[in-house]
Amino acid sequence: MGVLFDYFSAASDEEAASVIDRVGGPGSQAMIAPSVEPRRGIFGRKRQPTAPATVAYPDAAVFDTVSGNGIDPVVQLGTLEELLTGRSFDDVMDDPRSGHALADRDGGERLVLTLTEPLSTALATASDSALEQVAIPWSETEEFWNAADPALLAGFLKDLAGLARRSKASGERLYCWVCV
Repeated sequence: MGVLFDYFSAASDEEAASVIDRVGGPGSQAMIAPSVEPRRGIFGRKRQPTAPATVAYPDAAVFDTVSGNGIDPVVQLGTLEELLTGRSFDDVMDDPRSGHALADRDGGERLVLTLTEPLSTALATASDSALEQVAIPWSETEEFWNAADPALLAGFLKDLAGLARRSKASGERLYCWVCV
């Protein structure tokens, strides 16, 4: 079983938290329909509950999203933030927006987490060559078991930096939708 990480931008914490029930993440318009209590049959017996339905909401906003490719927003991006900003890992973890859960479902199997402003700013202002350079030591960290491909990480960082630039330009913040 894998974990999905989708990074996205939103105008507020409330708007970001609203994606918690989206099937397929913040880039989707499909949502899990609210559960309905099973009705009683004509003889007073409860009917079998049905699985939650998925409903498309065509008016729901689709958020600007980057797939996380298995990269978690707390530890792995915390290490990245340390490399990009020079902040100690402990300082990154102590930041109130470092992986703060805005919404959760199913005992933490679905989450919407915040990302820090220093990380967002560092990504938004980094050049592609700087991101390629930081991908090398990042790939060698224990969080990647010293086995990640720096070129793949650099591609992810460029996509994430693009998202950070667009979010800064529109006055939004970065978040991560997590689904186990």
